[in-house]
Amino acid sequence: MANEVKVIGLVGGIGSGKSTVAAVLAELGALVIDADRLGHEAYAPGTPGFQGVVEAFGSEIVGPEGAIDRGRLGACVFGDPHRLRQLEAIVHPLIHQSLVAQIDAARLTQAVPAVVVEAAILFEAGWAGGMDEVWVVCAPREAVEKRLASQRGLGAEAVAMRRDRQMSDEERRKRAGVVIENEGTEADLRARVEGLWRDRIAGPV
Repeated sequence: MANEVKVIGLVGGIGSGKSTVAAVLAELGALVIDADRLGHEAYAPGTPGFQGVVEAFGSEIVGPEGAIDRGRLGACVFGDPHRLRQLEAIVHPLIHQSLVAQIDAARLTQAVPAVVVEAAILFEAGWAGGMDEVWVVCAPREAVEKRLASQRGLGAEAVAMRRDRQMSDEERRKRAGVVIENEGTEADLRARVEGLWRDRIAGPV
């Protein structure tokens, strides 16, 4: 009898190391679905999402190449909770539809031992209920600031502003089944993820 495909939701704040964890899980054999990428695809030119977003926010958000300019769209919703909810009401159902289709396909083929849904908004969008487990990646504030300063050139104030717009690590810890503490080196993080893979997915060799 084939093993059941486990579906894991992967969450974490900006600069937590979530993408690194996703990359390690992909190397180990998981199918990683990036919800952020699905969000971009949801309003690609020619899709119902494109039409819905343009109707809601105006043709000025469309760039010269005919695609929605993420910077212009972001400017429309930044600091405006009503406009943000309006965008989410259009895009989130489309992302979820794609997630479910890919998860169902993986379960049908059983070509991978696990599907990992990398989604920063997993809890906020109400998708956690469809996961077998939710893993959260947490990192100390100082480590996040240092990482984002070197990788993206963001200062402490910019990092704080982005963190404040997200769910707190404390709240994520309460809701997640597995907490991955990213407090050391990338090698330390990799070792923790490999251990979780053995213990919770692959089983003893």
